[in-house]
Amino acid sequence: MLNLKTLRRYPWISPLLILLITVVVYTWALQGIKVDFELLTSSWPYITDFVSRLFPPDTTVIDIAIKALIETVQMSLWGTTVGAILSLPIAVASASNVAPRWLQWLANLLQNAVRSVPSIILGLIFVAATGLGAPAGTLALAIYTIGYLAKFYQQAIEAVNAKSLESLEVMGASRFQIVQYGILPQVLPLGLGYTLWMFEYNIRAASVLGVVGAGGIGFQLKSYIDGFEYNKATTMMLVLLVVVTVIDTFSSKLRQHLDSM
Repeated sequence: MLNLKTLRRYPWISPLLILLITVVVYTWALQGIKVDFELLTSSWPYITDFVSRLFPPDTTVIDIAIKALIETVQMSLWGTTVGAILSLPIAVASASNVAPRWLQWLANLLQNAVRSVPSIILGLIFVAATGLGAPAGTLALAIYTIGYLAKFYQQAIEAVNAKSLESLEVMGASRFQIVQYGILPQVLPLGLGYTLWMFEYNIRAASVLGVVGAGGIGFQLKSYIDGFEYNKATTMMLVLLVVVTVIDTFSSKLRQHLDSM
């Protein structure tokens, strides 16, 4: 068997082993997905035929696209905000440097449970509860957001300077005071950056939720595709692309500013 002494003597062994393991894992994964390369090669005419039907975009539905996009942004804004507010106490409860072990276990179990449910299933659940439209999509995004932002916030909390927390403990601060004065000031810039990223992501997720009738631009997009009105669907996708790009540029600059704080 390989030992530390052998690895030091032959330093090339470790990278070689990593390479071999990587090749084995990816070969195993490729066999599992059963890719038919011959079928992929012969499918190009069908792909080009479908793409050709998407152009030119039908600009007569620009007003419908803008209204649907505004609804998508509104869904994402509220879904992200509600999700972020609910994520904060869950993150604190799951952080190893703040909460007791039994509470960490419960909070992490809750996070894992939420993350294990796809956003589309959440959309179906809330469509069944509230009916078709934006309310169902907003609630689905809020729950979906909790699964990810709670984890991001937790990691940010666990990365804070331990000495500042120890100083507060020595001064007799309660757990709530430690969170308020020792953790939040350090976590806030990073947490806001995570929240902005989630807002961007939720705009894309909201467009997918429209497939199950949960409102937003995705609902219009699916309607046009189901009706074989591909030119109108292209207009929807282009409007979404422009807005997502603008929001991404703005939020990237804002995140850079927060990181420098």
